[in-house]
Amino acid sequence: FTSYIKPISAFFRMETYVVVPAYNEEKNIGKVLDKLATLNVSVVVVDDGSHDKTSHEAKVRGVKVLRNIINLGKGAALRLGCDYAYKKGATQIIVLDADGQHDPGMIPYFMAALTKADIVFGYRSHWQRMPFILRFGNWFINNTISTLYGVTLRDTQSGFRAFCADVYPLLRWKASDYSMESEMIANMGKNKLKYVQVPIATIYADKYKGTTVFDGIKIVSRMIWWRLQ
Repeated sequence: FTSYIKPISAFFRMETYVVVPAYNEEKNIGKVLDKLATLNVSVVVVDDGSHDKTSHEAKVRGVKVLRNIINLGKGAALRLGCDYAYKKGATQIIVLDADGQHDPGMIPYFMAALTKADIVFGYRSHWQRMPFILRFGNWFINNTISTLYGVTLRDTQSGFRAFCADVYPLLRWKASDYSMESEMIANMGKNKLKYVQVPIATIYADKYKGTTVFDGIKIVSRMIWWRLQ
């Protein structure tokens, strides 16, 4: 990704892109895309090396599909999709998961919130429904980020986010795994970007899916390293 020159057309219209990273989500992604089809947004699905029909389910619904030949990780998939949206002249970029945990119906609220901030974070308001190990890990990471970067968020690991495309070069992450979500926040803190938070509902269909304890240890280690840099 070598050029951050935004197409001039982007300054004369609002173009919202929704980027959906997906890995083996053929059972869920169709429902997510059907809901997104009711909104005035452009959708980009990044199939991160799936072995099932994830790409097929997206293509039959007419959305743009990018594909990694092998599984590279959520961070790599999102970076590919956001790079594409930026180059296409997006003015707003929204990211959400493909497994149905995030309600696309919340997107208009994110879009409205972006008129007052550079980046919007969705936070899960019903923490008691989150598996305990995830709840503790998120609490620890939240406090670490607050200490290191002066950024106070209720839910640093939520994958439902939106940001103005003109700050994407400042937010753009290098991590290929789940730590990209924390790296984005670290970059936001370093560049003193304005942020707001909106409550979201989240369904935990699989308590073992997502950030693991090992992921959490790596995330905290990397946050310290990013701060030292």
